[in-house]
Amino acid sequence: MRRFFSQRQYTTIKVRKKDLPAGLWTKCPSCNEIIYKQETDNSLKVCPKCRHHFPLTAHERLEMLTEPESFVEWDAGLASTNPLQFEGRLSYDAKLEENKQKTGMLDAVICGQCRMGPFACGIGVMDFRFLGGSMGSVVGEKITRMIEHSTAESIPAVMICASGGARMYEGMLSLMQMAKTSAALARHAAAGLPYISVLTHPTTAGVMASFATLGDVIIAEPQALIGFAGPRVIKETTQEDIPPGFQLSEFVLKHGLIDMIVHRGELKQTIVTLLDYMLPESARLQPQEDNTVEVPA
Repeated sequence: MRRFFSQRQYTTIKVRKKDLPAGLWTKCPSCNEIIYKQETDNSLKVCPKCRHHFPLTAHERLEMLTEPESFVEWDAGLASTNPLQFEGRLSYDAKLEENKQKTGMLDAVICGQCRMGPFACGIGVMDFRFLGGSMGSVVGEKITRMIEHSTAESIPAVMICASGGARMYEGMLSLMQMAKTSAALARHAAAGLPYISVLTHPTTAGVMASFATLGDVIIAEPQALIGFAGPRVIKETTQEDIPPGFQLSEFVLKHGLIDMIVHRGELKQTIVTLLDYMLPESARLQPQEDNTVEVPA
């Protein structure tokens, strides 16, 4: 009996788990599926399960949208200073340097000229990684110059937007960029030239209230947040419940703010088709001549 009621002895065996390399998997914030990262990289950073669009860098978007080796950057050397001597908890100078190191960019937008299909066009691409894609003096200046250069060259302008709005570190100087970019687009339109705006997640505040929504055609990616103030601010201000899907692409399309929602994989062809419709036949670039010489056997 004593042996029957005696306590058994257990031995703990420790199993060493094999370490997996970091960065192989990612979790989709929409469907919560764990996805092999290579799968999303091979599909333009779109979830294969639910088609959620992950963020892209400015360079990734340029590679996706432009013809190979056709992009020529304009005003690459423009960089922000600290005009208001903003210090706060972390100085603006330190913030700028931190974001330059993180992104390899001097500011939140890359602008230049490229070829999309058979058409030459000016293009600007914002990068949300750099201070939330906020629009300061340099961002506004580069976009304005891109539009003005496109007008002077008689080519269309395309803008890929991703921003939290005007940059608070530059105060009124950042808000001035709303009027400046809008005035440049008015001159571009007066010259009879197209402007296509693409809104990605998120496009909000001062950017949304200026050049982002002044396109002849306004395109959005699926499920992108588009609006002036955030849903929480609006709810607290109006003291009313926010409708489901409020300020997402599908909601604003239904209410007439944008013209179409386009999957990332179809975006380039959609823009080329629109330019083909909006531009005269003479705007098509001639194919490059084949200079190869056949050598007799």
